[in-house]
Amino acid sequence: MRILLAEDDPQLGDGLTVGLRQDGYAVDWVKDGIAADLALKSESFDLLVLDLGLPRLAGLEVLARLRGRGQTLPVLILTARDATGDKIAGLDGGADDYLVKPIDLDELAARVRALARRTAGRAAPLLRHGDLVLDPAARQVTRAGTAVELSAREFSLLQTLLENRGRVMTRAQLEGALYGWRDEPDSNALEVHIHHLRKKLGADLIKTLRGVGYMVAKS
Repeated sequence: MRILLAEDDPQLGDGLTVGLRQDGYAVDWVKDGIAADLALKSESFDLLVLDLGLPRLAGLEVLARLRGRGQTLPVLILTARDATGDKIAGLDGGADDYLVKPIDLDELAARVRALARRTAGRAAPLLRHGDLVLDPAARQVTRAGTAVELSAREFSLLQTLLENRGRVMTRAQLEGALYGWRDEPDSNALEVHIHHLRKKLGADLIKTLRGVGYMVAKS
């Protein structure tokens, strides 16, 4: 899952970036509203974490432009503004959730997971596929009740494929979910992760469609 973080506070932005990356998310951080708007127009993200008090272009204007273009990605507002009117303006302006600073990283992670579930059209917190169970909160995978050790990238890749079961995911889509701007994956990194997942979870789990991409078939 790829997140755009728009936050102008250097200390908070750095802490949120580190914390979200430790949870397995690909995070790109911008520090003003113009940079956020340009990134949203030119690249694909799964979630926008948006501060309202951004320089150059206010967070609500970033949100208005996003929704004005018809972009539907979920938006989680982070702000020190705790007045009811500010919350109403943010939510009615198109945000999906609203979190007041100071921020607890565990709560932020839980809200991100909830938005990811909603976007994927599921209510259950666990992803199940046959005897395979993925727990996004605990970042654990079991198969037939036995724990399977995965690297952070392997876990994120598996989660992306399971959330899109029955849908072919292109290389670009999968790499976009795994890597941010500052990451420079090797040309065969995706294939290596796919190979490791097949070795650990079974060769028949992930299907290859030559020249198109990869998928997990619906069970």
